[in-house]
Amino acid sequence: MSNSDDYVYDEESGEWMPASELAERKAAASQVEVRDAVGNLLKDGDSVALIKDLEVKGAGKTLKVGTVIKSIRLTGDPQEIDCRHESIRGLVLRAEFVRKR
Repeated sequence: MSNSDDYVYDEESGEWMPASELAERKAAASQVEVRDAVGNLLKDGDSVALIKDLEVKGAGKTLKVGTVIKSIRLTGDPQEIDCRHESIRGLVLRAEFVRKR
């Protein structure tokens, strides 16, 4: 019996389906398009610049307009990106506040 003959239960749809079909559906769903404030498509590794001053909750800092954030990572959410900044750990920004460089 091969993988294509195995049926698995998909909790989201409430259906039994071949394991390969379920894997394809999950892969397609995980590829979310994330767009910046002006509509540019973002991808992992892109650099972005802030378009607005942002107060960072919990860090007591404000990131100024034009601050460049390098090597972003997509989180799977259509509006959030994971960022690294030298003074703030675990920074997550909304895509509506950045512009691709």
